[in-house]
Amino acid sequence: MCPAIVPTFERDSIYRMKYIIIGAVAGGASTAARLRRLDEHAEIVIFERGQYISYANCGLPYYIGDIIKDRNKLFVQTAASFETRFKIDVRVSTEVTAIDSGAKKVRARNLVTGVEYDERYDKLILSPGANPVVPPFPGVELKGIFTIRNVSDTDYIKSYVDGPSVRKAVVVGAGFIGLEMAENLHQLGLEVSIVERSNQILGSVDYPLVAMAQQHLREKGVGLYLNTVVKGFVRDGEQLIVELEGQEALPADIVILSIGVKPDTFLAKTAALKIGTADGILVNEFLQTSDPDIYAVGDAIEFNNPISGTSMITNLAGPANKQGRICAGNLVLGNKHSYEGSINTAIIKLFDLNIGVAGMAAKQLQRDGIDHVVSTIHGNSHAAYYPGAQLMTIQIAFSPSTGRLLGAQVIGKDGVDKRLDVLSAVIKNNGTIYDLMEIEHSYAPPFSSAKDPVNMAGFVAENILTGRLKIVQCADLAGIDHKHILLDVRTEAEYNAGSISGAVNIPLDELRGRVDEIPDDEVIYIFCQQGLRGYLAQRILTQTLTNEIFNLSGGYLLWKNYSAEKMLLQAEMING
Repeated sequence: MCPAIVPTFERDSIYRMKYIIIGAVAGGASTAARLRRLDEHAEIVIFERGQYISYANCGLPYYIGDIIKDRNKLFVQTAASFETRFKIDVRVSTEVTAIDSGAKKVRARNLVTGVEYDERYDKLILSPGANPVVPPFPGVELKGIFTIRNVSDTDYIKSYVDGPSVRKAVVVGAGFIGLEMAENLHQLGLEVSIVERSNQILGSVDYPLVAMAQQHLREKGVGLYLNTVVKGFVRDGEQLIVELEGQEALPADIVILSIGVKPDTFLAKTAALKIGTADGILVNEFLQTSDPDIYAVGDAIEFNNPISGTSMITNLAGPANKQGRICAGNLVLGNKHSYEGSINTAIIKLFDLNIGVAGMAAKQLQRDGIDHVVSTIHGNSHAAYYPGAQLMTIQIAFSPSTGRLLGAQVIGKDGVDKRLDVLSAVIKNNGTIYDLMEIEHSYAPPFSSAKDPVNMAGFVAENILTGRLKIVQCADLAGIDHKHILLDVRTEAEYNAGSISGAVNIPLDELRGRVDEIPDDEVIYIFCQQGLRGYLAQRILTQTLTNEIFNLSGGYLLWKNYSAEKMLLQAEMING
């Protein structure tokens, strides 16, 4: 009996889809790799105007600071290794200058040879990233002034700071990258100053927690020039002079501009793609642009914030990599996987502190008119009785009607990333403060406490929503001008070491026997060091007196840093 004849097809008879990807860092490289995993026979071409692909741009400041000593460790893949492993045509040092979406082709120029040519596509993926914001400062083109966005920028800065005459650095801009650069330049032994035009560093973090970070920076000897505007740059011999509005100029041997980035939408505009209100390439839930054959990922795209619903962009590697994976799946398998947006979870190491944020800050919620409550607690990184426990501060923002968690911020020396990741997962999944109460964490004394700080944040939030705890924020307490009592329920020794001006001291353990010392016709604002004793005092007085009683959220620990930074800011404004 003859065997059954199974039809076979020559490889050449298979229609090969042709994908062109513009940009080969996080979003572009991850898209390309998954495209190949899903379609072995597709033709995939990557154009990258730089010399390098798939590099760890988040690690660039740490290479400059000699934390990462081997430059090669910054490269996840080289063009050659990417081609070998994934059978992808990688064309570095090649810039795409225009897109003809009608003819479905791109115009490319080899930056080494100058040769220009057209390349057709079936589907096009844009991952052009973002460009550094460089205002037209007078003198901005002078030697010694840098932006940092790619490997080439890093190499220039690295060789420059290694020079013997570089001793003073000025970083303009106090976002995540600017602060990382400031720390790493300080690590090299440079005298570092940060110039920031707003009244705080880390604009995505609320002021009470930022105040703690700013105090830490000052303790490390970093110069902070807040509410300060750069006028321009001049050169005085071998030294740069950073001219400031209304203030004395700063001398510098090197200047890093880290003012921000803006989406690179040049090519999108040549293809007449829709640009959103946040100036990014507008995509739908499948990462598809207004042209159905063109998709986009990474720093250049604009999508809806999953919390507020407003248009936003994000400049984080994590979302870009996830977008690349989703994009490739939708290209090969059809539009089946929706991108749900980013809540901008981010963290930074700042000398001995770690600061992380997820979701929306209170000030962003207020700006967008979203009703919310803010609560701040302090907790230890692990059991207090086990050696090495470090205090951390957690601030959450949540809906007063549903308890939905809207934002979280954490600052401390240890355990910050662990708690932030848990809080971020709850926010991303539309969870509530009640979920925080029920989080089941891994517990042993070296790792946590029986009631983790994340649980405690949920417990405190529930007390607020049920009315058992009424809180006052640092900013609101600072502005109180009506008749009130400030009650410090810490020990006498703590009170004598420093307290809020005008506060009277009745230690918690003496409170029940001294209730008659408190007038019954005044609003009472209670505080302790961290908030717990204040809550206990509030519960005693609420069930004993008829006064309106509030507890200071975050306690004196939060207030001390907050008020110190506010006084410095006011003094600088007066002097300026």
